[in-house]
Parts: sequence; C-alpha cells; structure tokens
Amino acid sequence: MSQAQAKRVAVVTGASRGIGAAIARRLAREGFAIAVNYASSAEEADALVDDLRAAGGAAIAVKANVASSGDVQRMFDTVEAELGKVDVLVNNAGVLKPAPLADTSDALYDRTFDINVRGTFNTLREAASRMNDGGRIVNFSSTTLALNMPGYAVYNATKAAVEAFTQVFAKELRGRRITVNAVAPGPVATALFLDGKTDEQVANFAKMPPLERLGQPDDIASVVAFLVGADAGWVNGQVVRANGGVA
Repeated sequence: MSQAQAKRVAVVTGASRGIGAAIARRLAREGFAIAVNYASSAEEADALVDDLRAAGGAAIAVKANVASSGDVQRMFDTVEAELGKVDVLVNNAGVLKPAPLADTSDALYDRTFDINVRGTFNTLREAASRMNDGGRIVNFSSTTLALNMPGYAVYNATKAAVEAFTQVFAKELRGRRITVNAVAPGPVATALFLDGKTDEQVANFAKMPPLERLGQPDDIASVVAFLVGADAGWVNGQVVRANGGVA
C-alpha cells in the first residue's frame, strides 16, 4: 500500500476555489488524502493539488460534473484507484443566482436543482455502496433557508431538499457507523456570494450577524473539520448553522 493509500481519503466536491478549497487545505492539514473535485476550473484545481503536495500531502484533481451520475461513478473509480476507498465525502459543490421566483427561467431552475440537489443525490447514492464503514458525510445547506429572503425561493428549495437528504440518509445508513450532517453557512466572502452584489449590498450582509462581519472560508472549513473528526462521532443527522448568529 502506498503512502497515499495509508491515509484516510476525503472527496471534496467543488473544491477548486472558495469554501471548497479552504476545506481541502484544512483536511489535508488534518492528515487526509484529498480528492479535489472540479467541473471546469482545471487550472485552479491543479494549482491547489500542487500546493497540497508541496506541503507534504497526498492529493489528486478529479474532473466530474456532480449532476451526472456517470461522472460521479467515474470520480469514485478514480479516487479508489489513486488514493484508496473513500472515508469522507464533503458535498460542497453548488450554484447560486438569486432571482425572484416569477423571473426564474426554466434553464436557471434546472441548473440550480441539477447541481445542488441532483449533485448531492448522486454522490450520496454512490457513497452508500462504496464508502468505508465509520466514514463521515458533510452536505451543504445554507442559512438563507432560515432567512426567507426575497429572490432566494428556488435556491432555498434546493437546500431544503439537501437537509431532507441529510436527515433521512443518516438513518438509512444504520449499522455502518457513518455520520451524515450538513453545514448551513451564512454570508461568506467568496465569489459565489459576492458575484452580482453591489458594495452596499455586501456591507448590509456584513452587518446582519451580531459578530458584524462576513464569514470567511476558513470559518466554514473549521466546522467541516470538526464534523469529520473524532470529536463529532456522536453528531449525526444534524444541520449546523455556521453564520455568526444571523439566524
């Protein structure tokens, strides 16, 4: 068995930048071999893998559109062949384009559900038969689900589905010692959040939490590191709102 295969293996979807990249870096520091999943940002994914390897970690970049079940199957095949069987799955991949429900096109609706819901479904279904017993799954919801802000109806609907998956799947894996939880970030300073917002809108979001700032990717990575670690072994089927107290 290679050095990479001796490590616990973590798959992080949508990991080429933002919160996903912060999670990959944090879990690599915790000793995991990291599969950096990406859909189109090959250059960023490869650069992250180079950084993780330069720091002494084991890492690979794996291109897969999580909305495609075939891509997800091939992703697991690649990870098993190059790093070993999966111990941790972090479903970070997601899309967000706020729009009033009445102005949401069929294409935007389909894309949002395909990535946020079908993508999570595909990876969970694959993990059910291919993940090591005693593993950890962390899905991604959003605090927008609790805030009910105008413009977020379709996005919130996808995250409500993810929370339902989380709570039911945790029970369906009875006997496997696999925990399934979700993180629901508040506003976090990433391109996904910042794109399309004015400086005034960003400032207003930063004022919302009692801690009076936007979250940072490392804030969320720390919560994920807890949930996949030994100290969270009794946390299962839960949604953790990491949002600075905004809701």
